[in-house]
Amino acid sequence: MRSPHVHTVPASDRLARAGRYALRVPMLLWHALVHLPLVMIGISLPTDRIRFGGETLRARLVRAWQGGLMRVFGLRMRRLGTPLPGGTLFVANHVSWMDISALHSQRMMGFVAKHEIEGWPLVGRMARRGETIFHQRGSQESLGGVLEAMIARLRAGRSVGVFPEGRTRDGAEVGPFHARIFMAAVEAGVPVQPVALRYGAGGAAQREVAFWPRENFLQNFLRLLGEPSRDAEVVFLAPVMPGEAEGRAAIARIARERIAAALQGP
Repeated sequence: MRSPHVHTVPASDRLARAGRYALRVPMLLWHALVHLPLVMIGISLPTDRIRFGGETLRARLVRAWQGGLMRVFGLRMRRLGTPLPGGTLFVANHVSWMDISALHSQRMMGFVAKHEIEGWPLVGRMARRGETIFHQRGSQESLGGVLEAMIARLRAGRSVGVFPEGRTRDGAEVGPFHARIFMAAVEAGVPVQPVALRYGAGGAAQREVAFWPRENFLQNFLRLLGEPSRDAEVVFLAPVMPGEAEGRAAIARIARERIAAALQGP
């Protein structure tokens, strides 16, 4: 059976895609070879001691670079709602490798991500500098260490971002949330704020941004680089406050319901 994504591309679409590559490839190279080294130097210095508007200069540098990367891919970032300050566990639906950059463009947070991302070009290097906690999927020992690191960060008043689905999907639906990861918020006594990531107006392009069948990271990266410009919405939803729900399973259920509802419409 042919993949639903396999179809004949009209000549006009191929020409438009070629034009976008001609514009964006130089932008990507400049962003990677000029902007990235400058940002890496900036976040290697004690810029976490300088504060602007409630966040550190280091956080602003990371957010600026990630926001710039989204613009290179033609994404017009929109933030809806207000991210909580301080120690907060942010949980989001997982559509693409772009999710970390989309979230970082709006709010600095240390992510929990699969260890394979550490070796990805550009994304992996920035993830390491962005306080990412890497997790070996399927390893209970690794998960235990991740939870300890999350609890320590949250108790110190620093935010952490996770994708409770555990993996990306095809963009069609939100998968089940793994409740164990919410134990970090329970133990640290911090709020959980659900975040809905919507690519395209109201999430109309979720399937286009997601990995297609048998598509690897490089193939997806190159395909998205030639995609038409579109909106990308980061929707910060009502948080689940400490004591609002009894136990990690209840928090996971509420967070998933709020994200799923936000993906159904504006």
